[in-house]
Amino acid sequence: MSTGVKTIIYPVRDLDRAKALFSALLGRAPDHDAPYYVGWSIEGQDLGLDPNGHKSGLTGPVGYWEVDDIKASLQALLDAGAETLQDVRDVGGGKLIATVKDADGNIVGLSQPPA
Repeated sequence: MSTGVKTIIYPVRDLDRAKALFSALLGRAPDHDAPYYVGWSIEGQDLGLDPNGHKSGLTGPVGYWEVDDIKASLQALLDAGAETLQDVRDVGGGKLIATVKDADGNIVGLSQPPA
């Protein structure tokens, strides 16, 4: 079961430039600032910059649907015709993510919060 899109990740090639742009847009510094991920939490919505996103197959911003059981949700999408882009992986602190591509090439992200 999904509770909606809680995270949007932008793949970026120049993390410093992207961080400056989004800091200007949001009017503040990021909540999380590391060489592998920069992110903000804005009223329950997470916005992130991923400098490795292009290498992982991301071609533009991806909305991550928060789900209770990422493995079951991933399997349901695969059964419905999606193709795995990135299998389930832990991105830190027990948060799990995965991405699939639908029949039209759109990327759909899944995330499961830590237990």
